[in-house]
Amino acid sequence: MNQRIIALLLTLTALLLLSSCANRPLLSDVRLSASELRPTGAGEVVTIAYAIGRPARVTVALVNDQGERYVIRRNEPRLPSNEPYMLRFDGTAPTDDPVLLRRMLPGGTYTVTVEAVGDDGTRQTAEQPLTIIGQATPLPLIENLVVYPDTISPNADAIDDVAEITYQLPTTATVDIVIVSPDGRETYPFVTGAEEEPALQKHVWNGRTVDGTLLPDGVYTLVIRAQDRFGNLVERRNPITISGSGQPEALITYSYMAPQSVMLGDVITVTVRVRNTGKVPIRTYGPPSGYEYDTDQVFSSIEDGAYVSRSGGFWRVGVDWDANSGGAAKRYPYRWALSPRPPEQWRVPFEEDLLMPGEEAEIIGRIRIRQPETKMGFYVGLIQDGVGFFQDRTGRTIINVGF
Repeated sequence: MNQRIIALLLTLTALLLLSSCANRPLLSDVRLSASELRPTGAGEVVTIAYAIGRPARVTVALVNDQGERYVIRRNEPRLPSNEPYMLRFDGTAPTDDPVLLRRMLPGGTYTVTVEAVGDDGTRQTAEQPLTIIGQATPLPLIENLVVYPDTISPNADAIDDVAEITYQLPTTATVDIVIVSPDGRETYPFVTGAEEEPALQKHVWNGRTVDGTLLPDGVYTLVIRAQDRFGNLVERRNPITISGSGQPEALITYSYMAPQSVMLGDVITVTVRVRNTGKVPIRTYGPPSGYEYDTDQVFSSIEDGAYVSRSGGFWRVGVDWDANSGGAAKRYPYRWALSPRPPEQWRVPFEEDLLMPGEEAEIIGRIRIRQPETKMGFYVGLIQDGVGFFQDRTGRTIINVGF
């Protein structure tokens, strides 16, 4: 019996609510917090308030004296509420322009129209006057946008590893730059909330996300947005392609030094095998396999400086010894190319070669001992010029030197 009474009460309550909604106007109490808006870029707004009595879709627009209509909300679903809906209007409206996404409306007299369309097709409109007081300001246009190169291969070979993004701003703006994935599903922030002055701007992108993850090959979209203090919002898009991305990797698979007992002035031979264990080619340069050093020489001084360090993308194998007092700049003074080929067969003959993914090179190096030490602890390593030692102090061997 009690359950039947409760069910009856619930039914009556629902009917009363439905009756209440049915009796309430679809749209009511449309009002503005002020009749004038004077945008100065300091966050000024006018609040547009309205009440909804039944489920509806609401469109809010401004119409100027020439009949031009600027929609600021379109077909937004709204449910009945005891509290009025509030819309903060800052003087801007979205546009259909793919470059100028949002613009500040010019000064003048407008009519704010709020239109509600009920689920049954009932339509109700209310209007309020609004004056916008302001002067035209320059838009934060993204001018002279250049992305160069527009295809990058971020594989640490120092060839097109990065893209330089340049553009001009005519006014101060807050800039956001994102990279959109080839399928459009992922967005990778690059520059966030940067306040930039009216000047030539430059950013360098290396094909990675902000956390250092290297993006896979594909055609991406660079999206730049600039917004000024008045709310004008400009967007430019530019394709950028990643091709041949990857992290270079190599491994010393074998090393041997002989003879291990020599007289001062004799030559030791170092045999090293290096395999490209990564997915991208590795650039290398000389001197070639077979080159002979004296212990008082260094790679940067031989052959009239032909083999001085080159920044970034070049790898070599090197030999050093325990008592070498040089710092990082003088470590591994004896270096050779990671190539099994004679220099006339290099990719650029006598200049540079490539160790391809999966390829293994056997390098022969010779060192004439002129250092007056009775015992010398030699070892080999892998060097990327200007970056570091990717394999260090490998295959340490004691060479006994007689006098």
